[in-house]
Amino acid sequence: MNLSATLRRRLPIALLGAALLCAAACGADPTPTPTPTPTPELTVETVLSGAADKLAGLTSASLTMIDETETGALFFNQEFKDMEAEIEAPASVDMRVNVVSPGFGFVTIAIVAVGDQAFMKFSADAPWAPIPPSQVPFNFVGLGGIISTLIPKMQNAALSGREIVDGVQTIRVDGAIMSEDLSELILTASSGHSITLTLWLDEANYELRRLRITGKVFDDDGEGTQRLIDITGFNVPVDIRLPAAGS
Repeated sequence: MNLSATLRRRLPIALLGAALLCAAACGADPTPTPTPTPTPELTVETVLSGAADKLAGLTSASLTMIDETETGALFFNQEFKDMEAEIEAPASVDMRVNVVSPGFGFVTIAIVAVGDQAFMKFSADAPWAPIPPSQVPFNFVGLGGIISTLIPKMQNAALSGREIVDGVQTIRVDGAIMSEDLSELILTASSGHSITLTLWLDEANYELRRLRITGKVFDDDGEGTQRLIDITGFNVPVDIRLPAAGS
């Protein structure tokens, strides 16, 4: 057989095989890289809606409140300092309020309310006495539902950054309300005062971690009064029981 003719016949086959090998080695990845799904832009409407939903489902919590700027906010006509409380749905609260009382100095006022019964004592050594639930100044028993309905009343609400609160990454929201909007939460709130309401919401699930009420809630509040409320133990069970009268 003519060697030259044989080579001519085999050369196209060899070239075709080389081309196929090159295509397999150099060709495009048969599995295309997926296009990332864009992360939706965070909006104040989304954040506040999520916060309202979480608050509406609040069953129990612990909270503290302080007079941040110590401007002489009052509690039962005594200078309010700070408060600790536990709340449980639908209508239970146990609170301890530290005040400065004229003539007595530093005093702790205790209030416990369950359903339609409430008891109060004006110092650690005083006996428990029944009071009408309507006389409990702070309506923390309905905290979740009250704040969830308060959120839609915020005017000019805006996202104002991210901050760490008690080790949790939060989204901060600032807005404005009127003092009378707080009347369900603070029963004797006065009317006509502009309030700045600031919320710190857990970035992961929009649970309310902190809120600040800046401005005059009562006519006799000092200028620049700031009440700061921290909320912990969101939906962690608590056990609130009425004390025995006179104990």
